Amino acid sequence: MGGKDSNYQVVYRGEVLEHFKPGGWVFFQRPVECGGGYWLGRTYDDVFMIEYERPVSLNEGMIYLIRLTEVEAKSNDFDPNYSLF
Repeated sequence: MGGKDSNYQVVYRGEVLEHFKPGGWVFFQRPVECGGGYWLGRTYDDVFMIEYERPVSLNEGMIYLIRLTEVEAKSNDFDPNYSLF
């Protein structure tokens, strides 16, 4: 599973996600027979919501999470010179 400082968990084939944080990111490893890779999504009470529309590699998924964090950090920035025209 993910390290203590990471904002995600990894569940490998044959394992179970025993503890989750609501809204936390989780990679679920897919069977090799189904093409491998991981489903990336968020866990909530009673549901796992797939965030990425297709299976990803761990590397691709982590890059997605890093970029998402960067965008979220800038989401409250205000540009007074922004023009709609």
